[in-house]
Order: sequence, then structure tokens, then C-alpha cells
Amino acid sequence: MKAKVTGRKMFFAGKWVARSRVIKVYDPQDNSLIDTVPAATVEDILKCIDEAKDGAKIAARLPVHRRMSILQKAADYIESNQKTYANTIAREGSKTIREATKEVGRCIQTLRISAEEARRIHGETIAFDQMPGSENRFGYYQRVPIGIIGAITPFNDPLNLVAHKVGPAIAAGNAIIVKPATVTPLSALLLAEAFAEAGLPEKVLSVITGYGNEIGDALVTHHAVRMISFTGGLNAGEEIVRKAGLKKVSMELGSNSPVIVLEDANLEDAVKATIAGAFWAAGQNCLGVQRVFIQEKIMEPFQKAFVQLTRQYHIGNKLSPKTDMGPLISELEAIRVETMVNEAVEKGAVLLTGGKRDGAYYLPTVITNVPEDCTIAKEEIFGPVVLLYSVKDLDMAINTANSVNYGLQAGIFTNDVHKAHEAISRLEVGGIMINDSSDYRIDAMPFGGVKKSGLGREGISFAIQEMTEVKVVCFKL
Repeated sequence: MKAKVTGRKMFFAGKWVARSRVIKVYDPQDNSLIDTVPAATVEDILKCIDEAKDGAKIAARLPVHRRMSILQKAADYIESNQKTYANTIAREGSKTIREATKEVGRCIQTLRISAEEARRIHGETIAFDQMPGSENRFGYYQRVPIGIIGAITPFNDPLNLVAHKVGPAIAAGNAIIVKPATVTPLSALLLAEAFAEAGLPEKVLSVITGYGNEIGDALVTHHAVRMISFTGGLNAGEEIVRKAGLKKVSMELGSNSPVIVLEDANLEDAVKATIAGAFWAAGQNCLGVQRVFIQEKIMEPFQKAFVQLTRQYHIGNKLSPKTDMGPLISELEAIRVETMVNEAVEKGAVLLTGGKRDGAYYLPTVITNVPEDCTIAKEEIFGPVVLLYSVKDLDMAINTANSVNYGLQAGIFTNDVHKAHEAISRLEVGGIMINDSSDYRIDAMPFGGVKKSGLGREGISFAIQEMTEVKVVCFKL
């Protein structure tokens, strides 16, 4: 599919602006040019932050009913243009058209939930008379906007993960500057278009396109930016924390999520759920199933069914509704995954299916008997690769699952409620799904991890807590 390259503008403090230097946006499926976007400079970021200072004051003064109305109208606009949004997600990223359509639906939900949560930003009264001598005092605390938020977003959910930062920020009365992934900026610009059409005042929202290594530091380190909300890789996250200074930081840094399948589980359900969780968006998913621990008694039938179903996956054109999985975001990423798998096989791992690359495509891959010293056994793959492990019992599965530096979400399949609760209490993760894969999430729930999987929580009402400050008020009567 070829598209006319017109040159998109970036959303600079509520105005659409162009720049002479541009970034080319390619479709990873065939490397065809989709469009171009401006390559912002450090000067652009600094000017944008100055505009956002006024934007923060404007946003804080917006009454709650206006915030709610704007968020609902933005959702309405996206709902009226779903095909455009889905096609954009599918073309600039890795998702199939079916996956992209689901992301558009989730984005609409994210904005509608944000509108509802705007009315629920509450404080509480404080019993000052609990302290002797304060009998004549009365007061409360309230939550107030933090000010300017800098948001840095990844390529794998180029619309909804942006909405997860913009929706709560606007609901809470903040200004926000978004720096979307360089390879997938078009979906974020479409989100800005929805807010412009919805009547969001100028200067409240900016979507600045550019190279992270050129403009990222200016956004992260600026003293006027009071919070950085980042979703991406561990190395980049650690670098941001070192540079950010005295401000709030929210981080979602990925994982190598475990799923445990015990011998009393429904085998068919476990196989279907773990496969769907492993290969969604070509495995480029922070919640994606990477390590599956199967109780030894059912290892053979589970493995056989898992491999059989994996081989039935249809790989091909992202825009075809028949396609189950598209390419990775780039050929370089596919080569990186290929290298990790090859290292494991060279060290003794057994390749059960897949393991082949064609450009940016990498076949859904299943391996077992993976040595502990392999990179793929310890780090996030972020590709369509699953590791199967045979374990003696739940204790062994939990200990092995916890042996890595990540802890975002986990899943366990069992019909024994006592074993489920043991996993709940012992697994070192931010969320655990019972009789489902690690890849289950709704947009209203708290979302985030422990250890090196991140800091803080997303999920609209929880993000609003992160994006507001507590102010105490006390009257001396």
C-alpha cells in the first residue's frame, strides 16, 4: 500500500508547525516511505516549555466539566475516524490491522475513563484537634495539578500509551509535552488532532517530533518540567533517572514475564492464552509472555500443543484481516532477536519451531532447555520468542520466575485456590493474572512493576495520583 507523502506538522503548543529538517517515517513491512515529520531542535523544546508554563496555568483553571467535555469530545473524534487511526497504527508500526483496531478502541476507552476520573480527584478532611492545643483548627487536603509533564512514549502502542499519559494529565489540570517514538510519531500527532478538534486550549498540549538523542535531555532536565512519564527500555529509563533531577519520575521499563502452568490447569485454555500473550504485536509488548514454567507431568502435552498452534500462525501483510502477526519494528530489531536466539541454541537450547528471519519478519519461535547464562534467559526479548521450562512443582516455578531483575506481571493457570494464593503472595511482580497469561490488562487498573520493571503506576486514576500534588489547608477558627 502506497500513500501520498505530504509532510505532517508537529503540534507545538496548540499550533501546527513545520520545520525545514524532517524525519522520514517508514513502514517496517516493506520499508516504504509513509510520511515525514519535523525534526525538532533543542530550541524548539525550550520554546515549547516556555509556552507550557502558560499552558499549565490555563489547564489548572479549566473547570472539571470543561476537562471532561474536552476528553469526551476527543474520544468522539477518534471514534468517528477509527479506520484512519487503525491504518496509521498498522502502517507505521508492527501491529496487524486487527491489533491496531483493538488499540484504537482501547484509546477511546482510556480517554473516556480519564473524563470520568476528572470528577473524582478528591481530598479529605483532617482532624487537627487530635493534637492537644489544636482544638480550634479545622482543615483538609486537596490534590492540585503538578504543572508541566514531559512524556516520552514507545513505538509498540503508539496511540494508546500516549493517551495513557495525555488523558490523566488533562483530567488533572496539567500541561503536557509529548515526545513520541521517532519511528512511530504519526499516531501521536493524530491524538493531538483529536484534542485540537475537541477544543483543548492552546499551550496545554504539545506533541514534539524529533530525535531523542537531540532533544530528550532538554525535556528531561528542564527545571520547569515537574514530572517525567516514561515508557521504554531499562537503559534509557536509568539514564533519565540520573539526569532528571528533583522532580517526579514515572517509569514503565518492560519485563520478561513468567507464566506458570500447573498440572491441574485447563491445558487448552493455558496454551491458547500463553500463545496469544507471547506473539501479540510480534512479541513487542512489555507484558508479553516470555517464560512459561510447566509442571513436569504435563510438559509433553503442553509443549506439543503449544508448538502445533504456534505453527498455525499466519505471518504476512499487516493490513490483511487474516494476518496474525506482522514484522518487528525494524530489520535491526529482528536481527537483535535472531542473535539472542542463536546464542541460546549455540549454548545448548533446543529450537522447537521458528528461529528464521526474513528482513524485519521473525517467525514465532519456541525454545526449551535454555541454559541460565544465556542473554535470552535473563533479559527482555521484546520479540516473538517463548521459552518453555519443565518444573517439578510450584515452589520451583516461583523461585525461578523471581530469579530475574524484572517484575511487571505474571500469570498462573491452576484450579487450586490455595496454590493461586501462594503464587499471589510470593511472585515478585506488580500484577498477577489467575488462569490467564501475563498479557492481560484493562486501562482502568493500576499498571506497573517492581524491581527493574519500573517506578510508580499507570492506569488512569493511579496516573492522576502521580500527576498531582497534595496541598494541606488549615483554618484557625
